[in-house]
Amino acid sequence: MTVLEAIQRSTEFLAKKGVDSPRLQTELLLAHLLKQPRMRLYLEFERVLTPAEVNGFRELIKRRGQREPLQHIVGSTSFCGLEIAVNRDVLIPRPETELLAERGWIFLNQLSTLHPQPSTALDFGTGSGCLAIALACKCPAAEVYAIDISSEALALARLNATRHGVAERIRFLHGDGFAAAPEGSRFDLIVSNPPYIPSGEIASLQPEVRDYDPHRALDGGADGLDYGRRLAAECAPFLKPQGRVMLEFGDGQAEALREILQEQMWIVEAIEDDYTRRPRIMVARRSNSTAEEPREKGPQPG
Repeated sequence: MTVLEAIQRSTEFLAKKGVDSPRLQTELLLAHLLKQPRMRLYLEFERVLTPAEVNGFRELIKRRGQREPLQHIVGSTSFCGLEIAVNRDVLIPRPETELLAERGWIFLNQLSTLHPQPSTALDFGTGSGCLAIALACKCPAAEVYAIDISSEALALARLNATRHGVAERIRFLHGDGFAAAPEGSRFDLIVSNPPYIPSGEIASLQPEVRDYDPHRALDGGADGLDYGRRLAAECAPFLKPQGRVMLEFGDGQAEALREILQEQMWIVEAIEDDYTRRPRIMVARRSNSTAEEPREKGPQPG
């Protein structure tokens, strides 16, 4: 079987299984198996695969046909140009979350030009560590903290941080939300990609998400906004007076989340669209610099 024949047959198979972009998925899996860039396949269409390569490729295609995510099969995904390892303990980073990371590092770098002291950032519910690592890589002077309730997620996040040489600059904290933050700590930036899928919608998600992403990282409660409420109520004492909170949220949640924040004395500075021009990122600051005690508590994302 040649490279081209393997691609054509596998593309047809994945298409019948309902996999999106079956040709691209096929090429990415074959390139992974052969340990070469995807575009190099186009120069080797007539190459005959060895029996071992054919068998290995069939196994990968079978797994993808069962709707196992490509990122789990190859073991990683790209996030802001960084290779991030993923598994079933963490949410696979989405492209729209890159916008949250970019918005965060722009803010931190602006602060560094105004103040000599290092800026500080907290990633609430870090998962794979992608947000914290991107901030650390793009803001060399920043001190970054990353909290998660899942010890398995934190173990993977630490490995990812080590891969990118920032493990010593990120303090990983295991615990339930802000209870895990160092006593008296305050941050210039709090970022979070919290669970925001309404509980009743999880069963209708694509199999790659529904069956492989941890539900703790998806389930945002009845309306998907449980963690928005928690952050709005609890994070003020952990934010510096001129600090910012930046949150990712789900489709159709912008106005409800804005109201939640405003009820807790936040000023919403911006609501930014994702690549599909859907509102996705909310930026907020306190209406005054008075610290408040944390209010009602809730669950922490994984």
